[in-house]
Amino acid sequence: MVLKPKNIQFKQRVAQQLERQNFMHHLDFRLHTVEAGFTAGELAVQPIHFQQDGFVHGGVIATVADIVAGFAAYTLVDSRQHVVTGEIKISYFSKGDGDTLIAKGRVIKPGKRLNFCEAEVFSVKDGRETLIAKASTTMITL
Repeated sequence: MVLKPKNIQFKQRVAQQLERQNFMHHLDFRLHTVEAGFTAGELAVQPIHFQQDGFVHGGVIATVADIVAGFAAYTLVDSRQHVVTGEIKISYFSKGDGDTLIAKGRVIKPGKRLNFCEAEVFSVKDGRETLIAKASTTMITL
């Protein structure tokens, strides 16, 4: 499905919003792909991201899933609109024990007020990607 943005300058708008994403910068998460209805990014895992057993904390995984899903929805809205998370459901499949997390988010059903999105989070260890979590989100257009 080809999604059409309501703002043809959505990439520039996302770039401006990224500068204001303090929590994302605090985590050191980097968004590197921005397309209409799709975004992807990565996180170089650091000790601050781990929980007590030496795996990436579930909150970090949920956060990167939320970021890519939210920005995927944001690429489709009008320049006067904003997007917030209305709901996120995340399923964890495997431990995050790699040195990098990769997150990919996409809009699966766009709407006027609600965008339904999915996100996948992968852990990269020794060059191999392992799917560690999937999220379903509802993004609300303001």
